[in-house]
Amino acid sequence: MAQSRELEERHMAAPGSASLSVRWVQGFPKQNVHFVNDSTICYPSGNFVIFINIETKKKTALQCMNGIVGVVATNVPYEVVAFSDRKLKPLIYIYNFPELTRRTKLKGNVLLDYTLLSFSYCGTYLASYSSLPEFELAVWNWELSVILCKKSQLSVDVSQMTFNPMSWHQLCLLSPSSVTVWTIERSNEEYYLKAKSIKLPMEDGSFFNEKDLIFPSSLPKDLIYGPVLPLSAIARLVGKEAETFRPKDDLYPSLHPTMHCWSPTSDLYVGCEEGHLLVINGENWKVTVLDKIEDRPLMDERNFISPVTLAYQKGGVLASGIDGLVYSFIIKDSYYKVEDFLQVEGSVEHLIFSPSYKMLLIQTEKGSVYIYTFGEKPTLDNIIEACDGKFLSVDFITPGNRYCMTVTHSGEVCVWRIEDSTCVSRTYLKTPATVLACSPSSLCAAVGTVDGSVHFLDLRDAGSPQVVHRVFLSESSVRHLIYDQRGIYLLVGTSEGHIFVINANPSSLFQILGFVEVGKDILQISTVSLLDSDIVEVMVLSPLSETGRSKLEIFTLPKILPQVSVSFADERGRLNDELIHKFLYEIEHPLSSAVLDFQSKRVYGFCKEVPYICSYLLPEQEHSGICILKPYQKVQCKHYGPGMLSLSPHGSWLISRANCGTLCIRDIYSLETFVSCRSHSHQGHGIQSVRMSLDGQSILVNGREDGTLVYLKWRRLGVTLTSETLQYCQHLLAIMSNTMEEENNYLSTVHSDSSFLESESEHSINKNVSLDIDSSQEALLQVDNTKEIPWIQRKSQEAIRMEIQLFSNKRREIKTGIKELAKTVLNMMEENETVDNVAKLEQREFGLDLEELESLHDESEEEIQKIRKDVEMHNLAKRYLAELIKEECWNAMAVQGRALKCFHIPCVVENFPMKERTDEELKKLNRVLQQKKIETKCLKLRKETVEFQSAITLVKKHHEEEEEEEDDGAVKDTSLPNYLLGSQSTDFGVHASLLSSQLELHSREEKINQIILLKDIIYKVKTAFNNEFDAAYQQKEFEIARVKERNIRIQEIILDLELEESVWQPELDDYEKPERTLVVENSEITAQKYVNLWQKLKAELTADHEMEGGVLSRGPDTRRRALMDMMGGVLEVKKEDILRMVIPPPAFIVKPDALWSEEEKKQFKVYEKKVKDLNEERDKYRKSLEAELRKLQNSIQESTQNFDDYLKRLFERRVKAETAVNQEELKISNLIFSLLLDEEINSRETFLNNYLTWKQEEKNQTSQAIQKAREDLDVYKEHYDNLLAEDKVLDRSFKKEFSEIPSHQVDILYKLFKRRPRIFRPKVHSDAASIVPFGERPGSGKLNKDAFAQLMKAMDDMDNINNMPEGLDPSVWEHFCMTRRVKVENEQKVKQKAAGLVEMVAFLRRRVEEDEKVQEEIEKVFQELTLLQEESVKFQLNLTIQILLKQGQVELENFQLLLEYSDAILINKNIIEELNSVIRTQGQKKVASMMESKDIHKGIFQIEWEHKKMEMEMEDLNHKAWDIQMLFFSRERQKYLSEPNYENLIAIQIGIMEQTIAVLDKTHKKNVENCKKLLKKLEKFSNQKDVANYTLSCNLREELVAVSERKDICNALGSKLTCEKIAKERYENIMQQQKLTNISKEQAEQILILQAEVERLRMKTFPALVPM
Repeated sequence: MAQSRELEERHMAAPGSASLSVRWVQGFPKQNVHFVNDSTICYPSGNFVIFINIETKKKTALQCMNGIVGVVATNVPYEVVAFSDRKLKPLIYIYNFPELTRRTKLKGNVLLDYTLLSFSYCGTYLASYSSLPEFELAVWNWELSVILCKKSQLSVDVSQMTFNPMSWHQLCLLSPSSVTVWTIERSNEEYYLKAKSIKLPMEDGSFFNEKDLIFPSSLPKDLIYGPVLPLSAIARLVGKEAETFRPKDDLYPSLHPTMHCWSPTSDLYVGCEEGHLLVINGENWKVTVLDKIEDRPLMDERNFISPVTLAYQKGGVLASGIDGLVYSFIIKDSYYKVEDFLQVEGSVEHLIFSPSYKMLLIQTEKGSVYIYTFGEKPTLDNIIEACDGKFLSVDFITPGNRYCMTVTHSGEVCVWRIEDSTCVSRTYLKTPATVLACSPSSLCAAVGTVDGSVHFLDLRDAGSPQVVHRVFLSESSVRHLIYDQRGIYLLVGTSEGHIFVINANPSSLFQILGFVEVGKDILQISTVSLLDSDIVEVMVLSPLSETGRSKLEIFTLPKILPQVSVSFADERGRLNDELIHKFLYEIEHPLSSAVLDFQSKRVYGFCKEVPYICSYLLPEQEHSGICILKPYQKVQCKHYGPGMLSLSPHGSWLISRANCGTLCIRDIYSLETFVSCRSHSHQGHGIQSVRMSLDGQSILVNGREDGTLVYLKWRRLGVTLTSETLQYCQHLLAIMSNTMEEENNYLSTVHSDSSFLESESEHSINKNVSLDIDSSQEALLQVDNTKEIPWIQRKSQEAIRMEIQLFSNKRREIKTGIKELAKTVLNMMEENETVDNVAKLEQREFGLDLEELESLHDESEEEIQKIRKDVEMHNLAKRYLAELIKEECWNAMAVQGRALKCFHIPCVVENFPMKERTDEELKKLNRVLQQKKIETKCLKLRKETVEFQSAITLVKKHHEEEEEEEDDGAVKDTSLPNYLLGSQSTDFGVHASLLSSQLELHSREEKINQIILLKDIIYKVKTAFNNEFDAAYQQKEFEIARVKERNIRIQEIILDLELEESVWQPELDDYEKPERTLVVENSEITAQKYVNLWQKLKAELTADHEMEGGVLSRGPDTRRRALMDMMGGVLEVKKEDILRMVIPPPAFIVKPDALWSEEEKKQFKVYEKKVKDLNEERDKYRKSLEAELRKLQNSIQESTQNFDDYLKRLFERRVKAETAVNQEELKISNLIFSLLLDEEINSRETFLNNYLTWKQEEKNQTSQAIQKAREDLDVYKEHYDNLLAEDKVLDRSFKKEFSEIPSHQVDILYKLFKRRPRIFRPKVHSDAASIVPFGERPGSGKLNKDAFAQLMKAMDDMDNINNMPEGLDPSVWEHFCMTRRVKVENEQKVKQKAAGLVEMVAFLRRRVEEDEKVQEEIEKVFQELTLLQEESVKFQLNLTIQILLKQGQVELENFQLLLEYSDAILINKNIIEELNSVIRTQGQKKVASMMESKDIHKGIFQIEWEHKKMEMEMEDLNHKAWDIQMLFFSRERQKYLSEPNYENLIAIQIGIMEQTIAVLDKTHKKNVENCKKLLKKLEKFSNQKDVANYTLSCNLREELVAVSERKDICNALGSKLTCEKIAKERYENIMQQQKLTNISKEQAEQILILQAEVERLRMKTFPALVPM
């Protein structure tokens, strides 16, 4: 792209063609400003680097041809400027100043962008840093355009980079979280980068005591739980991340550096965001936090200073903050004092001293630049006064040859002088602005704002423009402002799609004539206003997003519109479409811009999606509706991205610009580009706006995002084009000169008149309206008296007010009718309340507005549905969560958790909830069980081989029985006692015979198998207890059922006895039957169930059917009533009814006794006897019932009490089971802990091995570096010695060369030979020396070159003939001068070599130190590995075992004794002593038996060792015998033994061989001669082939040129040639054939190997001759 642009620019700059040149560039610094020399500063802006002379304030611009300028750096000693571009694979350009010629171009491997550049003051070195994706630091020799060294950092975003001013060997890189100092080391011609990361303090200024993460020395020792390892080993880190791993709790935030500067002693001053000032020692890189001496009051807001930038001065540093103050930090030792230096407007972002330190440059965040000059009377000059934001719009002030205007988003309007780009005036509108336009008919300008206003400025005095008028059009922002070519109308486009037409003449007080409604999102407004026409044609472009098309609306504004505006617009200000002749057009593809030509016959559009400029012919006849326009002419342009079009003032040129930043000017008829200029770039989103002056000689181009304003002038333009533009300009100014004078005179009176009219209009708006209107219309007219109303809203209110006045009577009639209708409805509602329910109407039926009622009903239904849906979703979420919990905690359980409660005591026993074991767990368990069984059998077989045969035969039957029992899985005895087993699991019938002993668990596999077996034991323990629990549960269910049966009888007895006792009825609780919790009963729901209408009807119908069915099923009840009347409802009297039986008294009992007859008395006696017998029966039956009741109650009490006792025993069993489970789980936890610790040890060992590997590789690298450095040093030292020897030879051979002249002349010449000129060094002024803190900076390449040049110049003075001694021959003097010059040059070479030698020696010393440091670390790693292996062995041998101890067998330390003995008992001391004596006796016996057993075992081991020794010797002898038998006995050896004259036979064979050799020699000579002849023929043939090859190579070169041309053509066409496919297929076939050939070769080699192996085996099976 860059090459194509350069070719295009060369084409445009060809002789005879038009071209544009950049006259000046106006932009403000967004990056740091730099000094080029003591009087010039520079900064980047857009595509340019702007240079400003501080004294004359003259500007010079240097353009970057590849787009926007990236970063900039300057080198003061060499006066060069370096900057980068921002293209893909960017370059660094270095230009000379002030010539502004390119000195060199640096090309690196960076892919995206350079973020920092920095020159070294002491040499031709340049440092560059790039961000994503490389993060590469590179050091260049910019004179040679080569990279000396480079290094990549991982994702470090560097914010500042500077060289040490005193040495180019040090480079500081600062990021928001770190400070890194890079050391550049040089060994002869090779350069290396070494990084040193500075450890910063914490946020409070204190230092964190950082421990060694790789070899921690302060880890605690744990003698119980094994070695304590570093956190990286615990985290299982074995890679590079283990070196820097820290847990989250150990991470402490450090200080955040913001800026740094160097001192003359190579120390670094670093300012931090937290307000601290750090100093970093340049020798040991130790960080010191400087303490501030507080002279300010503590309540001062400026007590906390966070430095934004630092600049070093003698005795301290200058710092700036965000408050606009520059502070002076006076530093002394480890303290500093803060003093106010000066204050500027705005936040200070950058400080830099001039090279002479006489001036201080202060750059603010806004972009303003101030120069503070030191001296007796310090001065502060404003060099650059930045605008508040980037330029939004620009325009020329008519006629465009003196001034131009700009506006920013904040509302700052600036007037610039075109000649030198100086700012003439600034005006602040105090409101956000959007667009600017200058009137062609008067010296005024219009500025559109975000709030919908247009401000008019008086520009008669460019030095002080004033706002003379303001119109508030609408509440939407102003997007477009455009004057027609004659300045008759001002068209204002808003975001709502309204175009307001304003009279542009100040004499009309900028009258608003009306508005036109067009589509929203207006893209462009174009006008045509010819000098000889009475109309102004307007075209508006807007998009149709639904169809992807563009819409054009063209309407006409007559010149007499201000006089007839009332008839053209309605009451609301809208212009009539018919009167303004509005026509609609559509274009089938989207356009980003469109303009109307001056003949109004053609429209030019810029396509949005394709790079084409099209023209469309407008129909000559009028039409109605929408007319579709087709492209008439289409030209491809070189822009990319959406572009904009505009016409030149005279209408003959079409100006196009786009996001690419290129400006093109075309002929409007042919659409051919005759000039283009790239003033901006796509990185800055191209060009915002373009303005051309009336005479067409000046062009203003404003960037969209780069904030740069470029002024272009014609460098070369044809005479015809120039005459056309000038003629149009002169003609237009001549016609409008009178009008302009009149309108300019009116501007002085516009301000007062407009203020009067505005106050009057506001008064008319805010006065009270005294009309009898209803509340709705009052709401329409109600406005806030303190708020300004837009013009469009004011017109709408005036229209409404006129409508109200016009239809007031009709409204009163309607209002009266509504009131009467409302009164009638109220009466009907009152009457409705008095009627029956059948005839009563619902309340909603009285609503007159049925549509409103229906809408309210629909809204309520929607709200109900919404709430119902939300509730359903909430319930669904709850049900889903419940289902998950149920599945996890209930359904997934093979044994659900439940509990049992005693009947009478508060005791609850719970079972063990258990999940079903997975297939994977069962598979692992079976594998471990099978492995354990195999191990057990192997162990028994080993024991059987050791035992005697007799013992084997005696117990053979017993072993067979044991094997059968093992196969059945019923092992009776465990191999370990309980106290060594460490748990009570055997109490539950669980056999632990397969468990390994706790003393034998050393390997990882054994521990894992032990864990699996322990889990199986836990499962069996829980299963055993759950079985007992299930039996108890069934028993309780049985007991409850039996109690229920007995309670039935008890309830009957209580009813018979009429006792007031309650029956105790036991029930299972919810935790005994937890499945009841998962089922919700209807009784638990307190809310009423929601029933639909159809469900209610169905329930009522079902109830009716059931009632009818019940009546039919019962039938007549005559029999039942007769039985109730005669026998009380029973056919037989039961025994239980005796208590309720009553003997009816006779009827005469109501009479007195004296009146009874004898018969009646007999009947009474019988009655009394029956009553007595009944009472006796009742007593007997009552007593029997009471006895039965007590018996039943006692039995219930006894059975439930027995169950409670059983449950208490089960509870104890539960405690034992839980104890056993906890014991097994404790063993599992210990085993898991040991496994984890084993993994940690392995991780630590792996990391140490990896670390050792890395260090060994580093050691190899350092060793190679040392070897290379020594070799280079030896070679360099040899050169140095040679130069030194040559220098000494020159000194010694001096007298020999001049031996022909007299000796006294030789002595004089020798003195002159030794004399050296004194180089004049300009004395530094004392004031300058006191100001400049760095003084003379050593090591500058330019200083060395200048010194050598001065020396040679002084030597020329010494070689003058005037300095020749008297009497000396001039030829001898010339020879002497030449010899002396050679001597001086040789001395300079020796000095340079000596400096290089010292540097190389220092480099070698540093490499040796690094190598020794690496060697120390390797030794440290070996030591750490040894200690780790020892700890690992100790950990594997020192096992943690679990032992069960009885009460009284646990000994406590003194500090663990309890002080309370409430549970202790008192025992006689003699009992304890006797027990101890018995224990000691038994212990001694055990020790003796153990010693005896030890001796026996020792003898057994010795005998076994001797037995093994003898077996090995026997095996060795057998091998030797076999080797002797298999010894190879060849035919030659057999012949030697069998032949008596073996020597004669050998002699005969030798003779035969000599004859054979002679024959072979003759044959060989003949073959050699034949080969020589053949070789000569081949050489001739080879020469012929060479000639043919040369011919073919010439043809091949031509064919390659043709192929490359065709390839370029094919690449341009984007097609793939068939020959490439064929070549690719041939290549694949060749590769496949090569692969098959390789396979065949490998197979042939394998066949040869197999044949050799067969031969070896055949020879091995050769018959052996064994002596019998």
